[in-house]
Amino acid sequence: MSQLTIEDYREVAPKGTVDFICRLAERAKGRRFLHVNATRYGGGVAEILHRLIPIMNDLQVEARWEVIVGTPAFYSSVRSLQRALQGMEQVITEEMLETYLATNADNARRLPLHGDVVMIHDPQPLALIEHRPSEGRWLWRSHGDLARPQRRAWTFLRRYAVRYDATVFSLPRFAQPLPIPQYLIHPSIDPLSDKNRRLGRQEIDAILDRLQVPRDKPILLQVSRFERFKDPLGVINAFRMARKHNDCRLVLAGGGAPDDPEGQAVLAEVREAAGRDPDIHVLELPPDAHLEINALQRAATIVIQKSTREGFGLAVSEAMWKGKPVVGGAVGGLLVQIVHDVTGYLVNSPEGTAFWIRHLLNNPELISRMGGAGREHVRRNFLITRHLSDYLTLLARLVA
Repeated sequence: MSQLTIEDYREVAPKGTVDFICRLAERAKGRRFLHVNATRYGGGVAEILHRLIPIMNDLQVEARWEVIVGTPAFYSSVRSLQRALQGMEQVITEEMLETYLATNADNARRLPLHGDVVMIHDPQPLALIEHRPSEGRWLWRSHGDLARPQRRAWTFLRRYAVRYDATVFSLPRFAQPLPIPQYLIHPSIDPLSDKNRRLGRQEIDAILDRLQVPRDKPILLQVSRFERFKDPLGVINAFRMARKHNDCRLVLAGGGAPDDPEGQAVLAEVREAAGRDPDIHVLELPPDAHLEINALQRAATIVIQKSTREGFGLAVSEAMWKGKPVVGGAVGGLLVQIVHDVTGYLVNSPEGTAFWIRHLLNNPELISRMGGAGREHVRRNFLITRHLSDYLTLLARLVA
């Protein structure tokens, strides 16, 4: 796909949005906006940055993106820290913390960290603040849920968070009390990316044939990493309850880090639970399987996101952009994406999930109506154009 510009979004964004962004960009023109995170590929943060950076540069904002690197010991340490921040009980050793700080120091020596505004994403590069240049404003952008973190992990990381000029959270409930300004910015999807652009029927059929997913009956779909917070086993239980009354098939599609032993263990549990059931398809997809996810979401009748804990969960907005009702867990960012009884249903159990799946399958006109409402909800709130205007507003404010 050729490089997109802001003009390409006039037909999909709400009326007047592109003109508003161009006016905002005039106030930020020539400013240097640096993003730093821990991965170039895989995950919502990387997907968003891949799309935002070129458009900001097209608007004559000097946007850059750097990535920290580390040893397997570093990645193991930050995985434990991230899980602890989500409230999971983790063993955090002094050796892990020393590895974390040493890796941040190594990257600070390697990376050019100069900018008018520097946005540090998530906990992995948080300690770079110890090595900030004298110029520029530094923001910590936390994408996860910090509502109930493990105390030891948050006490350690908080000493670095408070040294930033401000923080940015995805939801008010994700934040922690901090003595610095805090901003609220929802994540977003790009409607023109391979994961979300329009696909023809033949293209969808060809991809599903390659994935060996028949379209002979309604498809229930969950797209997520194979981890316990996504509750794939609960989805299988809900599907089997619903199938007793409505013939349908289930697709569980996702992936995970190959060096994440827990992810591989969850995937093995899911495959064991699915057994030889011909109506359950477990698809392990690579991080760049954007067209495959697009086709699966467009082929689905109902999309499920039965998380028991969630950061934001942009797979919900992706599905709603394609006109699909979503049955999702009443947690995290799903609470602002799914409007109960308007764009889908919020649930707390496999039984509730099965109930609303059956309700939708028995009322096809409701599927269509909810799908249309969901697409418009995403258009107004969760497209990359809104995200871009938030970042430009923040940039202009901080460098004024």
